[in-house]
Amino acid sequence: MWSWELKINKATKPVKAEPPKKVRIIGGTWRSRLLTVLDLPGLRPTTDRIRETLFNWLGQNLTGLRCLDLFAGTGALGFEAASRGADLDILLERDKKAFANLLNNLSLLQSAPVAGHVEVAHQDSIEFLKRQADHSTNLVFIDPPFLESGLLDRAVKEASRVCDDAKGGGIYVEFPSNRSLVEIEALLPDWHCGKYLETGQVKACLFRSGRG
Repeated sequence: MWSWELKINKATKPVKAEPPKKVRIIGGTWRSRLLTVLDLPGLRPTTDRIRETLFNWLGQNLTGLRCLDLFAGTGALGFEAASRGADLDILLERDKKAFANLLNNLSLLQSAPVAGHVEVAHQDSIEFLKRQADHSTNLVFIDPPFLESGLLDRAVKEASRVCDDAKGGGIYVEFPSNRSLVEIEALLPDWHCGKYLETGQVKACLFRSGRG
């Protein structure tokens, strides 16, 4: 007669998944609504402190502005702009999982519709910019994965052609602290850094043109 001993390998026990992290929209129609943040390489949502500062720079009402949120990730910047009345807000994301999460976040937010049109696109941000007409948007958010410095450089150069901040807006650039502001300014010779913030490992600047 065989005697069997049941052994449980603790390593094979199902592990309860931690709930996804959240970030909160801080102003406008969607104020206090939560966005889900996935644990993906390079995904680093703009902090509440930086977003609050940025939208103090921009003003609380973005009515009349056309906005692009490049490398949207969680969508914290783009959804914040839509919440504050932007006429058109396009969020671009090439990662499939992050894109699906953006759609889910938007679906949950739309229980309280905003005044403008919000679009989420599964596209490469640089290629999208190259297809846009000169001066066809008013506000561009640029916050790519920090490990891919080439993305930031190419996006900034294209944004300087696409953006027209005559009615407000500008080009917002978020970049790692190991890059100097002078280096970023050199990519935008016809623009100036109107507002600047440095906190922790992040630097942020809102560029304005002579038109703005």
